[in-house]
Amino acid sequence: MNKEEIFGFKVCSTTYEEITKNIFKDFEAKEQLFIVNINPEIVMKNYKNPEMKQIFNKQKYQIPDGIGILLAAKLKRKYIKERITGIDLMNCICKQSGEYNAKIFIYGAKPGIAERAKKELENIYPKIQIVGTSNGYVEEVRAYEEIKKSKADIVFVATGSPKQENFIIKYKEKLPEAKIFMGVGGSLDVISKNIKRAPKWIIQLNLEWLYRLLQEPKRFFRQLKLIKFLWIALWNKEEKNEKN
Repeated sequence: MNKEEIFGFKVCSTTYEEITKNIFKDFEAKEQLFIVNINPEIVMKNYKNPEMKQIFNKQKYQIPDGIGILLAAKLKRKYIKERITGIDLMNCICKQSGEYNAKIFIYGAKPGIAERAKKELENIYPKIQIVGTSNGYVEEVRAYEEIKKSKADIVFVATGSPKQENFIIKYKEKLPEAKIFMGVGGSLDVISKNIKRAPKWIIQLNLEWLYRLLQEPKRFFRQLKLIKFLWIALWNKEEKNEKN
C-alpha cells in the first residue's frame, strides 16, 4: 500500500474500498492490526515524540483522518487519494464484519453512549455481532478484562487521544484473539445520535470540523492546533521544531 510522510508520520494513500478490503484480508490471515488515525491534533501532540512516532509508523495502516492532513499533503506536494475519517472507516468495518463472523467490542464515551451506539449499529447492520460494551469511565484494567472475556475480534476504543492510543499499545499483545484495534474518538457520540453529524454537503465541502465546532464550542482550543499545524506545514518548519 502506498504511503506518504507528513511531519515524519506515515499516511496511507488509499480509499475506503481498498483499505477495508485489505484489512479483512489481513483479518482472515489472523494478522493483528492497530489502525492509526493521523490528524492534525494527533500530529501536534506527538511529532516531537520519536517513540510514539515510531510506534505509529510501524503499523500497517495509518489513515488520513482530517482535512488538515490533506491540506498539508498538498502544500508538501504529497499525494493522498482521499480523506478517510475514523467514523466512516469504523462503519465500513462494521458493515463487513458480519460477512466474516467477526465479534466486536466497543469501549469508551460517557455511560450509556456505547450501549446506544451498539443498538444503532445493530439496526443498521443486521449481521453485526457486538459482544460487549464498556463506558470510558471504568478503570482501564477492568475494560481490558471485559474485552478479554468477550473474546472479541475487533476492538473500537473511544476514550479520546492520547488515552485510546495508549490503551491499545498497552493491551494489544495481551489480547491475541483480537485482530483489529482502532481508536475512534467521538464517533460513538455521533453513532448513538447523542451528537448530530454534519449533513453530507458539509462533509463533502470538508467543513465537518466547523459544524462540530458550532455544536461544541468547547472544541475551539483544540481547533487552534489545526491553525498551528497548517502554519508549520506552510512554512516548512517541522524540522526546526523537531530539533528544539
